[in-house]
Amino acid sequence: MSSLLFSLGVAFGLVLSRSGATDYDYIQKMFLFTDLQLYGIIGVAVAVAMPGLWLLQKRGTTLHGDPIKLTSKPSHRGNIVGGALFGVGWAMTGMCPGPLFVTLGEGKVYAIAALAGALLGTWLFGVVYDRIRAPLKMPAITAGPGAG
Repeated sequence: MSSLLFSLGVAFGLVLSRSGATDYDYIQKMFLFTDLQLYGIIGVAVAVAMPGLWLLQKRGTTLHGDPIKLTSKPSHRGNIVGGALFGVGWAMTGMCPGPLFVTLGEGKVYAIAALAGALLGTWLFGVVYDRIRAPLKMPAITAGPGAG
């Protein structure tokens, strides 16, 4: 199973790389609305994922028989702040988390700075979460290994 997942990850990375989703110029053109290619790629991704998620939810179990429960996440002010920070970071670096690792795999050294920024931002979020949770009406985070 792990070799299948690795192969799917490599295939996904190749698609991201060849589609231009890891090219800084394409990302900037997308945000400037001068080239709509990446919007089409995102649309195709949504169109492919929707029936897959629908089938998973209809089936109710994974291939191993474990139960699947897809639930909506709560909406709160933190979604707006987090989305804005994510968008600014994406526009500045030309990378979001998935393509970040593909960009590293392509040997683009500047992706190391973006990865460092993503890790620093994640750490900082953990440090300040308790202070921003109440003003932004965000839910409490429980620590532990989780179910997944």
